[in-house]
Amino acid sequence: MNSRCSLAGAALLLAGLGAGAHSQPAETGRTLVLPRSAQAYGRLQHAPLPLQPGEVVLTFDDGPNPASTPAVLKALAQARARATFFMNGEPLARASDLARQVRAQGHSVAMHGFEHAHFGQYSPQRQLEDLRAMEEVFVRVFADTAPAYRFPFLEETDPLRDALAARRVTVMSADVGIDDWLPDQSPETLVQRLLERLRATGGGIVLLHDAQPQTAAALPALLRALREHGYRIVHLEWADR
Repeated sequence: MNSRCSLAGAALLLAGLGAGAHSQPAETGRTLVLPRSAQAYGRLQHAPLPLQPGEVVLTFDDGPNPASTPAVLKALAQARARATFFMNGEPLARASDLARQVRAQGHSVAMHGFEHAHFGQYSPQRQLEDLRAMEEVFVRVFADTAPAYRFPFLEETDPLRDALAARRVTVMSADVGIDDWLPDQSPETLVQRLLERLRATGGGIVLLHDAQPQTAAALPALLRALREHGYRIVHLEWADR
């Protein structure tokens, strides 16, 4: 399942999206180190990250998926770009070697719920059980605790917000979603939607899905479009403690 994050973008269609065959994709310009604290970011629901105009943070949800995450890693490596991957516990347990490869390539890793569920429909006890299961598999795979959490569907609940705050875990929403979980999205459509919505926000946290093969196929074009339109990629990291 996928985070159905949809941000209504401006109704402008941008011309000239073509990425030249010889153009270089965007690369990470700087790293923003956040404290391990109970902060919440993403203008869809919270305060913005301390970014400059034209800066974007790439984030990926729902993986790792052996059918698509390797292609996402390849595109990011070719672009010399780094991202943050919000992983679900179930695929993390199934594809732990791939998950460790994500972190080994310099990307940040964080939590997205053990199940990809509508937690508001669960009892508080079941929500907390899911969080404990997510934490356990994360520590087992990465030998470290997770610094951040993104709610499935961006549907936040008080029991989980309180539990995450007590653990000093950052809650990460988004500023821009491009609906790449919808079926039959061409690279051209996703590039156009990304640029439309970034034009409306001026930058920010971009929500993508590495579990979607169509996102993996479109990522080289998305990265080229960011560069050609002057956006700069910022990588997120968290202080050790």
